[in-house]
Amino acid sequence: MLPGGRQRRHGEAVPGRPAVRYLVCLAVAAVLAVPAAAEPNDRDLYRHWIDADGDCQDARQEVLISESIGPVTLDDRGCRVVAGQWFDFYTGQTYTDPSKLDIDHFIPLAEVHRSGGDRWSPERRQAYANDLSNPDTLIAVSAGANRSKGDKDPAGWLPPDDTFRCAYVERWLAVKERWGLTLDVREARAIIEKAKSCP
Repeated sequence: MLPGGRQRRHGEAVPGRPAVRYLVCLAVAAVLAVPAAAEPNDRDLYRHWIDADGDCQDARQEVLISESIGPVTLDDRGCRVVAGQWFDFYTGQTYTDPSKLDIDHFIPLAEVHRSGGDRWSPERRQAYANDLSNPDTLIAVSAGANRSKGDKDPAGWLPPDDTFRCAYVERWLAVKERWGLTLDVREARAIIEKAKSCP
């Protein structure tokens, strides 16, 4: 659950996003030139896993708590999650050991940098890297799936569980739109091709 009782809905379609509008936007984006990076990429530019509210639970722990589909167990200090139950939408598998999970930046930090983050302020970079305000920015997934994904966009990687692939590309677009990030030609073409097989 998120603040206000909202639930994370990674597997559901995003409402109010007509496919035609997406395809038109992608077609336009695909012909735009991507400018050279204003600043070389460095993961340290995106400070992540901060404890924004000072409750001793950093952003990783907050995601684990909010995405667990069962009760979570915390360590003696109440700062770190040591057990729970998580459904990995990338693989379709369920996990109970948080050490088996990574918190994936849905748009990888390197991809963010290539897509406009190179021109962001340090504050905006940190806000993205620790975004708990929207359930699509950060997602708990198996470490193996996350490392297989790396910094690839949908042209280079899609979830092993093909039942999540349509939702995955829809969410990819939604997060890019929300953060004002661009798409390159290869990425846009891959998403358009995948969209053809989606309801």
